[in-house]
Amino acid sequence: MSTTSRTRSQTRLSRSLGIALTPKAARYLEKRPYGPGQHGRTKRKSDSDYAVRLREKQRLRAQYGIREKQLTIAFKEARRQDGLTGENLVELLEMRLDALVLRAGFARTTAQARQMVVHRHILVDGKIVDRPSFRVKPGQLIHVKARSEAIEPFQVAAAGGHAEVLPNVPSYLEVELDKLQARLVRRPKRAEVPVTCEVQLVVEYYSGR
Repeated sequence: MSTTSRTRSQTRLSRSLGIALTPKAARYLEKRPYGPGQHGRTKRKSDSDYAVRLREKQRLRAQYGIREKQLTIAFKEARRQDGLTGENLVELLEMRLDALVLRAGFARTTAQARQMVVHRHILVDGKIVDRPSFRVKPGQLIHVKARSEAIEPFQVAAAGGHAEVLPNVPSYLEVELDKLQARLVRRPKRAEVPVTCEVQLVVEYYSGR
């Protein structure tokens, strides 16, 4: 898929789910705060309980840019842990390497963060990790490979070029943006994670299957 097609797809999905998945989609939502298609402006009949839960699950999945199988695996793990399953789920997803690359401000979008990881620009504790789903542990250092620091996207990031389109760096990350490095200091808490999602509806969706 070309960059233009991917952008259009993300914008359309953003309008369908009612959340901005990219900075460009956020601008579109300001101008067109309704769903895509010829019936987007019309008021829809009330959704069923299943449809509401499904949409909330899709919103969570889209914000992390993951496949259904990945989300299902994460949910099963979250259910085995102590505490609230929904909160555990978001916290586990937030410890993905691509998610933390985005939160640190190294990338502008989830897709760009994932691309940086896949293209072997990102190291964890000095070792290249090319799996976006890699789960970072508290205390581990995420940083950009020295030979990659001169690449334009990282130069933009180091200068704080994404500050206007990204949420503030959450307190579970210690970031030195000029050095292109960040450390996960502890497990994220759901209330701190900048993700739009009613997690209980996601739990109900999977519990009802």
